[in-house]
Amino acid sequence: MRLATFLTTTLAAMAVTAAAHAAEVNVAIGPELQAKADQYGQRDLDYLAAELRESVQKAFERTGGLSADGATIDLVLEDAMPNRPTFRQMALKPGLSYESFGIGGATISGVLTTADGRQVPLGYRWYENDIRWSQGAGTWMDAENTFDRFARRLARGEAVAER
Repeated sequence: MRLATFLTTTLAAMAVTAAAHAAEVNVAIGPELQAKADQYGQRDLDYLAAELRESVQKAFERTGGLSADGATIDLVLEDAMPNRPTFRQMALKPGLSYESFGIGGATISGVLTTADGRQVPLGYRWYENDIRWSQGAGTWMDAENTFDRFARRLARGEAVAER
């Protein structure tokens, strides 16, 4: 019993320490995507921003990269396309079915600012090109795949600089 309490306390302290030293990740919705809020619904845009932030944070937790105090990643979700209609789209067009599907994806830009103040421009864009992969997809599957691909490459230090 004491060992379990000790391990729980130690792991909790390690998690707090790691979180305190992790890079700060900020996500904003770009003007092009924000203009689609009436079409997609603000709830979905907020969901996408949270998913992008979480994908990047988890990727850095796995790799241990950018753990220096003061490092920040400021991202802008420029555009996103759903695989299936959002709730808002179905509310606006009653004849629209959730059975409908298409290709989706997302465009991300941003800046990575290291602890010493150096800034690195970031950019990533990926959209599915084969509709056969979209048939079993959820509403934002391709956008979420874009976030995960971007996050993994960024955390590994691969070139995701804006061109």
